[in-house]
Amino acid sequence: MNDEFKKLKQKLDEVKDICLVSHIHPDGDSIGSLLGFGLALENINKKITMIKVDDIPYKYKFLPQVSKLKNYEENKKFDLLIVLDCSDLDRLGSFKHITENARYIVNIDHHISNTNYGDINIVDHKAAATGELVYNILDYLNMNINKEIATCLYVAIATDTGSFRYDNTHSRTHYIVSKLLEKQIDLKKVTFEVFQNKTLASTKLFIEALNTLELYYDNRLAVVQVTQQMLKKNNAEFNDIDGIVEYIRDIDTVEVACILKEIKEDEIKIGLRSKTYVDVANIAKVFQGGGHIRASGCTIYNNISKAKELIIREIGLNLR
Repeated sequence: MNDEFKKLKQKLDEVKDICLVSHIHPDGDSIGSLLGFGLALENINKKITMIKVDDIPYKYKFLPQVSKLKNYEENKKFDLLIVLDCSDLDRLGSFKHITENARYIVNIDHHISNTNYGDINIVDHKAAATGELVYNILDYLNMNINKEIATCLYVAIATDTGSFRYDNTHSRTHYIVSKLLEKQIDLKKVTFEVFQNKTLASTKLFIEALNTLELYYDNRLAVVQVTQQMLKKNNAEFNDIDGIVEYIRDIDTVEVACILKEIKEDEIKIGLRSKTYVDVANIAKVFQGGGHIRASGCTIYNNISKAKELIIREIGLNLR
């Protein structure tokens, strides 16, 4: 890993025009990592473009300088493209072509399924979040971490560890967070905005999704679904689905939780969470997806009924 850090330092010394981008359907880790690194690079007088590939979820709009996330100007070229929190380039969705307009690509990620697509690959699946890797990079480069950057990285790490409850949390995670807290971030504001501030639309969607709950395999698998009709009925956004699959995973008998999210009639995004022993990354891999051992996802290109049948069958093969 140190060799990759050295390569990154050398490349940053060489280039001026840098673009940062992360995955579609952004979460706290992707947005926090992108903003945190981007702001740090701005502070050393690099010309920075931070790309918004999707709508910013309501709960992250409070982040410092979030307005600097801009739409991509077609065919704009960059000396360096930094891709954060993306296990593969398909996670950029329709923005995948941006890689063709960069002379050099840096891949910073913590997913075990990462395909090492970069010219430089700073990939560590043992890291709790991509935000943790960004902190390590800034620390290695002796770059200043101010209050704004610390806030972004704290949100990245706190959200991807489930408020430090998931088993990806380790001693290094707590050390990094302690250093971020030393920057006097407004923890009360972060906690409110990220964890205690749900819209009415998201609450109504949450309730309706729970009404679809079905249990399989002696109540060890819990499945819910969210359709486009449900989203429209509740005036909700795709990002309002966040938190539902984690909620049903916490049912006492459940080992695996699954949520089916209808993107369109023949495109179903699957979210998977497990509690103790099932490796959901292996399940997701069957459908060309990936992620982490306890949290993964994939997409099934079929109607929601067929997708449900296929994923339930595959999960069943992994339960004991």
